[in-house]
Amino acid sequence: MHMNSAPHLLAEDRPEYERILDDALRHAHERPDLAAVGERLNAVQLRTMALDATALITATAATEYQHYVQARAELRRPAEGEDEESGPPPGTNPQRRSGAGAGAVITVLAPVLAGTAAFIFLLVGYLLRLLDDPPAFASTMVSAGWFFAAAMAAAILVAAVGLLITALRNGAEPRPVEEAEEELPEEVARAREAWRHALLERGILPFLRDALDDPDAGRAARTPARSANRIPKVGYSRPDFTSPDGGPTAGPRPTFTSPDFTGPDFGGPEHEPD
Repeated sequence: MHMNSAPHLLAEDRPEYERILDDALRHAHERPDLAAVGERLNAVQLRTMALDATALITATAATEYQHYVQARAELRRPAEGEDEESGPPPGTNPQRRSGAGAGAVITVLAPVLAGTAAFIFLLVGYLLRLLDDPPAFASTMVSAGWFFAAAMAAAILVAAVGLLITALRNGAEPRPVEEAEEELPEEVARAREAWRHALLERGILPFLRDALDDPDAGRAARTPARSANRIPKVGYSRPDFTSPDGGPTAGPRPTFTSPDFTGPDFGGPEHEPD
């Protein structure tokens, strides 16, 4: 799938353009003007045509997009001169950058360490009890082994609960794009929403309607420079053959006359010359 490069649409905003297009096609059945989706053209064909006509569609919201890009640039400009001591940029979660953290390490290692200690203490303690004269600390080691076994079970239970809570929290979190939108300042968020609305109402929806009404027009819009004659033209023309006109160096043409045959002055043997 090929997307035409639009000079006024930055690469970081092309996924947003595709998302708006996909949402419009996904909810096309809710719009009476797009009810013909699937009859002449299906959603995949319309999406391909709209992606090929990116420059044409995004040009309808060029003013709103320029305002949005300027507002976003003003937001990013102060952060460009900050050094590492000034802290992470706005919208960055330090906990995500620091890795798993000590809590996750303890949650993973606690059951392993407790299980290992329980196995060692219980094994040694019961082996000592098998002796004829078991030492006094044999019972203490067995008790310590069962204590670590209980600690291992508790650690496994805590790890399972922690994994469940983490899974539920990650499932309830919005997508990274939506999370970034909430962290944008009000001015940038308004400019972004204005661009989205203009792109949808003035660009994507009219293009889809025109493509459904006249599929050939939609194909022509995505390939405006296509020539009607598909045979390539070479860089030279056919030679101009004309009848020869004698040329500038042509001389007089030779003339030939038929030979003048006359009867001989002598005939056969019966005619002797005079």
